Amino acid sequence: MPSEKELNVNLLDKLDILERLEMADNEGGYEKMKQQLAFEKKCLERKLYQKPPITELQ
Repeated sequence: MPSEKELNVNLLDKLDILERLEMADNEGGYEKMKQQLAFEKKCLERKLYQKPPITELQ
């Protein structure tokens, strides 16, 4: 079960994504949002597929 701190971090990350998408919409509409969505997808994939830090292996 995740701790409250872990839950808050996850929620703050999601809030950051939503705020960036809102900014993209305000700046350039649909095309800008498509670009921002592609960027956010790359960021999430990078986090998902990263190897754990060496300190966790010890």
